[in-house]
Amino acid sequence: MCGNNMSVPLLADAVTVSGAERETAAVIFLHGLGDTGHSWADALSSIRLPYVKYICPHAPRIPVTLNMKMVMPSWFDLMGLTPDAPEDEAGIKKAAENIKAIIEHEMKNGIPPNRIILGGFSQGGALSLYTALTCQHQLAGIVALSCWLPLHKAFPQAAHNGVNKDIAILQCHGEMDPMIPVRFGALTAEKLKSVVTPTKVQFKTYPGVMHSSCPQEMMAVKEFIEKLLPRI
Repeated sequence: MCGNNMSVPLLADAVTVSGAERETAAVIFLHGLGDTGHSWADALSSIRLPYVKYICPHAPRIPVTLNMKMVMPSWFDLMGLTPDAPEDEAGIKKAAENIKAIIEHEMKNGIPPNRIILGGFSQGGALSLYTALTCQHQLAGIVALSCWLPLHKAFPQAAHNGVNKDIAILQCHGEMDPMIPVRFGALTAEKLKSVVTPTKVQFKTYPGVMHSSCPQEMMAVKEFIEKLLPRI
C-alpha cells in the first residue's frame, strides 16, 4: 500500500469500491445532507467500470441551521435552499480543502488529476462543483446531481486561474424536486456556462423525479464516466 490514509481525515473511513483490475482512474462522490457514503457506493457499484476506483467519503456530523440545529452528516452548514439564502462561506471553503486533500492523495498514489471525476448529490453535488471549479489541478469532469453552485456570486472570479475552464460537467435534476427546485438547477447551469466553456455543460432533467436519482440518470452518469475515463 502506498500513501497513508490517516493523513487525509475523510479517507480514513471513506467507503471505497476498488477496481477489479489495475486502477487507472478515480471517481470521488459526495453524498447529500443526512446521508453517508454507503448509499452512493452501492449506487455506483451498479454502474462501475473495472479499472475505476470509487471513493465515497462520509461528511462530518455538525449542527445544521436549516434543520433546527440538529446534528447530522453535513459537508457545511445550510441556512436555506434559495439562491439568495445566506451561506456558510468558511465551512464551504474548509470542506472544499478536505476534498482537495483526497484528490492530492490519489495523485500521490499514481492517478493523474485528468483521470479523476468529482461528483455528488444535493449538498454533495454543490460541494463537488465548488471544489472542482476552485481546484488548482485539471480534473476530468464533474457529476452534479440535484444541486446548486455554492457561493455563486464569487464566480467566475473564484475559478482557480481558469485551470478547469474546459472541464466537462454533467448536471442532472428531477423536474418534481420539492427541495431544490429544477428552476434553481437551470439557473445553476446558466451560471456554470459563464465559468466554463458553455458547450461543456450538459443539463438533463427527468420528468416525475423528486429529490432523488432514477435509473435513466444513473445511465447518463455511467456514459459520462465511460466517455471521460476511457480504459488506458
